[in-house]
Amino acid sequence: MRYVIIGNSAAAVGGVEGIRRIDPEGEITLVSKEPYPVYSRPLISYFLAGQVDARHMGYRPSSFYRDYGVAALLGEEAETVDTEKSEVVLMDGQRIPYDRLLIATGGVPFVPPIKGVESRGVTTFTTYDDAKNLKRLVRGIKRVVILGGGLIGIKAMEGLQTHGVDITVVELMDRVLGLVLDKTASGILEKELQKEGVHLAKETTVREIVPDSEGKVSGVVLENGQALEADHVIIAIGVRPNLRVVEGTPIETNRGILVDDAMQTNIPNVYAAGDVAEAVDLLNGGRRVIPILPNAYRQGSVAGISMAGGEASYLGGLVMNSVEVGGIPAISAGIMNPPDGKGFEVKRFLDRKAHIYRKMVIRENRLVGFILIGAIDRAGIYTGLIRERIDVRPFKRRLLKMDFGVIDFPKDLRTYKLSTVYM
Repeated sequence: MRYVIIGNSAAAVGGVEGIRRIDPEGEITLVSKEPYPVYSRPLISYFLAGQVDARHMGYRPSSFYRDYGVAALLGEEAETVDTEKSEVVLMDGQRIPYDRLLIATGGVPFVPPIKGVESRGVTTFTTYDDAKNLKRLVRGIKRVVILGGGLIGIKAMEGLQTHGVDITVVELMDRVLGLVLDKTASGILEKELQKEGVHLAKETTVREIVPDSEGKVSGVVLENGQALEADHVIIAIGVRPNLRVVEGTPIETNRGILVDDAMQTNIPNVYAAGDVAEAVDLLNGGRRVIPILPNAYRQGSVAGISMAGGEASYLGGLVMNSVEVGGIPAISAGIMNPPDGKGFEVKRFLDRKAHIYRKMVIRENRLVGFILIGAIDRAGIYTGLIRERIDVRPFKRRLLKMDFGVIDFPKDLRTYKLSTVYM
């Protein structure tokens, strides 16, 4: 059996390991535009900050490809997929035949058509190369504008803070991390950012990037008319699925590549996983792209097992995000900002002095979302309650307590796998 994987991140690793669980002998060829062995993308901000060096960027050991019998074509870019001939066509014209194909091309940064966006000193922040480039440039940077106060923007900010750079975060919403936190949670973190000297420009965006006479960034103009000096701009609005290799092919797409519960596309023997895949949502049963690493790995693993003839099913993705701002950790999962009047019950606890905030979102006596600020050590248990769709009525009144744990579960539930898997 000939397996080909396009991509080299968490979903690709899951695919390789999934294949090898079933088929120890088949040929695996991996094609990746990036020249690096598989690395952990969440670490790029720590690399920029100087807290992690190149030796510790790996998502798997350097021997991974050898150990799993993978022919890794690093630095080679796939151009398209020829589904009729069952071949992956590379940019140099080379054709790689496959019996089973996994598309794990991930996401690409969204760069809006802002006037001046082509100026020198405008970059994105999603790859190792982005972090390496910014680390090389940062000594000559005094003022940075980060367009986007979501996870990517906050991680870029985190990486830059250790370099003494003046930072302004521009966010269209009324709060930073608005898609993963509510206003109370964001407010706690925003106060810490401001204490650290980070400037926030909320409910506006960048209208124009202003270059100097040599084409280098010199500032920006916001939609509210405010002009800011800057010698570097980071576009951190978000990512979208990288669908380029399937354009013009019969592989069906919506926002991402459409897949079934085995991660197979509408084309037999062609699978997709990770940030490029539109798979089932655990909480609503619909299909959506959920671009986070744990989901990507699970999808890749299911795809790999399925490709090799095993039986596996993706049970659904769950939005979950983790970040630390000013030394305050924050984790959120599931439905964090439920609509009013839709049958949701919301429980909250707030201790502003201790920087602790806990929010539980319940629907039909099942936990469907939470936010934890400050004290996050029970996050695994809450996530388990969501994934297992546990009826929380027996211990609902205890959910917000700082010492809430498995001990609060009814005896029959304590013996269930939740007590060992999610502690």
